[in-house]
Amino acid sequence: MTTGAPKGENCLVDMDSKAGGLFSAEESHPTGTGGAGIMSRIWLPKGISASLIKEWLEKRRMSIRPWAGFVDQRKFSKPRNFGELCQRMVKNVDTYNSNYTFIFLGLILYCIVSSPMLLIALAVFIGAFYIIHLKSLESKLVILGKELNVPHQLGLAGAVSLPVFWLAGAGAAVFWVLGATLFVIGSHAAFRELEGSDMEELLMEPV
Repeated sequence: MTTGAPKGENCLVDMDSKAGGLFSAEESHPTGTGGAGIMSRIWLPKGISASLIKEWLEKRRMSIRPWAGFVDQRKFSKPRNFGELCQRMVKNVDTYNSNYTFIFLGLILYCIVSSPMLLIALAVFIGAFYIIHLKSLESKLVILGKELNVPHQLGLAGAVSLPVFWLAGAGAAVFWVLGATLFVIGSHAAFRELEGSDMEELLMEPV
């Protein structure tokens, strides 16, 4: 009586190990410190881990100025001259950069959620990459004599989903997000009066 593995089990173990690699935290980053699984491979470039992004977002969240003061209408006024306008924009961008960052991220999220076609396009892109990535785990994908690595797989998935993005008006969405961000942040930075500490700092600066 043999005690070895039944026939076919080794094959199943091998396939499981390949599929498990999709969600392995160690394989998602060459140093083993990356994020978890396939999402890290899809979105995170080499040298950036999910933990770094989480830490960056946490620092941004902790440095947010109170939103009540951020939108306090009593603190807004028309700048007296161009010099004051420039001073306000420079100082306010430095003071409220975390608030502006989350406004930008919120506009991106709103654009995606409010556009069903854009959601479909993103789903097609992620689905195409997932299928291509699974195929590459089963056997090496070679095009024009070159094996497809992860960046190449992303490019192929982008080419497959490009018509859907075109139909969804992705280009217009990008310009809308950039335009809305510049308008909101620019308006706030220009018309938001400087804090007392900022005014004292400007007065103390040498001419």
